[in-house]
Amino acid sequence: MTEFTFHCTDVRADPYAAGPTLVFRLRVTATPGTRVHALALRCQLRIEPARRGYSDAEAGGLEDLFGTRSRWGSTLHPVQFAQVSHMVPGFTGETETELPVPCTYDMDVAAARYARALTEGEVPLLMLFSGTAFTGAGGFHVEPVPWDREAAFRMPVKVWQEMLDQHFPGCGWIRLPRATMDALLAFRSRRALPTWESTVEALLDASGGRTAP
Repeated sequence: MTEFTFHCTDVRADPYAAGPTLVFRLRVTATPGTRVHALALRCQLRIEPARRGYSDAEAGGLEDLFGTRSRWGSTLHPVQFAQVSHMVPGFTGETETELPVPCTYDMDVAAARYARALTEGEVPLLMLFSGTAFTGAGGFHVEPVPWDREAAFRMPVKVWQEMLDQHFPGCGWIRLPRATMDALLAFRSRRALPTWESTVEALLDASGGRTAP
């Protein structure tokens, strides 16, 4: 069996992607001298929230996920971030590859709410690897990538913020049921409001819910 190890060395926001996308730089190492024709890789990324500290402001933003600090001993569980597949080209010994990870700003998704609550520091990630390797010097051997392959990585919060600013500068994003969207559109039409922002502001004003920035 070929031994594989994985290390994440860097991450950046992809400025040319159609939607928010992070690109992780991976170093893949195989048993010395082993010819790897191709590596069909699967990677699960999850957030390990217990591996960092939080300011009071950040803790307040995380209450809907984990509750108050007094409960964190039992609620600060890992959060699923993404699951992607990637084909690594052939190599011998060691190679580096870029792993694109599409992301979301949907605030119904726990990972997006978690990252949105952070103001500085790093997002503690754990990358779990599996897949299939095609190896052999004079032919093809099919080998599994063991399920225990993993790599820890601390992603700077500023990279997440940069990614979102490329696609939603100065904005947030929420997902609403179709019936609610239809009702909002009808309200906007009745009031002849020019934008969705003015529509929401009118509703906040009517409810007395607007607060100063």
